Amino acid sequence: MIDYKGMIGVVLYFSWCRVVERFRSRNQPRAGRSWFFSGMDCSVSRRKPQLLVKIIMAVLLTAVSIFILKQAPGFRGTSVFAKHDAGVTHVLVTGGAGYIGSHATLRLLKDSYRVTIVDNLSRGNIGAVKILLKLFPEPGRLQFIFADLGDAKVDRIFAQNAFDAVMHFAAVAYVGESTLEPLRYYHNITSNTLVILESMAKHGVKTLIYSSTCATYGEPEKMPITEKTPQFPINPYGKAKKMAEDMILDFSKTTDMAVMILRYFNVIGSDPEGRLGEAPRSELREQGRISGACFDAARGIIPGLKVKGRDYPTRDGTCIRDYIDVTDLVDAHVKALDKARPKNVGIYNVGTGKGRSVKEFVEACKKATGVDIKVDYLERRPGDYAEVYSDPSKINKELNWTAEYTDLEQSLRIAWRWQKSHRNGYDTSLTIPT
Repeated sequence: MIDYKGMIGVVLYFSWCRVVERFRSRNQPRAGRSWFFSGMDCSVSRRKPQLLVKIIMAVLLTAVSIFILKQAPGFRGTSVFAKHDAGVTHVLVTGGAGYIGSHATLRLLKDSYRVTIVDNLSRGNIGAVKILLKLFPEPGRLQFIFADLGDAKVDRIFAQNAFDAVMHFAAVAYVGESTLEPLRYYHNITSNTLVILESMAKHGVKTLIYSSTCATYGEPEKMPITEKTPQFPINPYGKAKKMAEDMILDFSKTTDMAVMILRYFNVIGSDPEGRLGEAPRSELREQGRISGACFDAARGIIPGLKVKGRDYPTRDGTCIRDYIDVTDLVDAHVKALDKARPKNVGIYNVGTGKGRSVKEFVEACKKATGVDIKVDYLERRPGDYAEVYSDPSKINKELNWTAEYTDLEQSLRIAWRWQKSHRNGYDTSLTIPT
């Protein structure tokens, strides 16, 4: 990327030296003296340049300075991201370099939205951002801002950009990790959501699509889970998300915001056209999704799968979960954005409504990869419950959304194709396009 500030500083430095030299040549003709301005040494020559040359030089330097300044991403006078355009919706996607956030960004761009990604890349992939920028290089389509939502810089980002809506994905999201680092999860999820709400209120951004989780329900006594199922989360991840939801709902009662909260289940799959996929950092593999573990086993990165528990009261003894394809999940977010209305709050479960057992998932993964993955069955993991799946009736009716990618093996086959062609994840060797 171009260091605009550095270039402007160099140009202005030499321009200032020229001005000082001109002034000294008129008023201080003695040679050998130097003036110092904020650490800048502009030595004056005995020779007096011709006035015409000096004028031309000053004009050229000024013109170059103005041109470079106007190319800077933060220059409000020309940046299309800094103004509202009729017929164009500008969406801030927090966590847009992550697995789900990048897929959401791709869909938004395909649907002609203007998008700004804010991500600190602690869990996201700069390679995904590069692909998106390459796919949509036109001015005013997509910009990436490296920032942490816990920084004071967030308010400045809102001040310098004309956002119409926020899709808030950014969050650490591993249940096991949350039990080991609870404070990190409360800070990253709950506190950072507060920062987003404060900035939205201050700068008049009226629409929020919040990425939540079925983990806020805890251990429901009755299946399937509806939006009226009581929320009693049992781990810091679910609790932090529940607290963030509560903040959003309380704040919405005092404003005319349009709010959509999407609680989704187990996400799998990748972009059907093979442009994006899931590439967690190597140190996070043990915390990741079951699909990632299956693919790692198929590639020989790990010796096999370890399934915890096969004595549950289910059809084959293993846990039953609701697996939602990332393409369907993103579609739900876009539909929620389209249906969001001022002073209205929508809360929706996003799932297929069909539970699949872990054993069924593993068998589908074997077929998708063509690898006879070794499976070891272990004792139950404390706190795991037998069945969790959604009732998507509400989102079907109110948002006209229905999961379409419900063939488990096909979703895994698409994701496996991306994994095979990206054995080391995303390419990070190239610079970000400017």
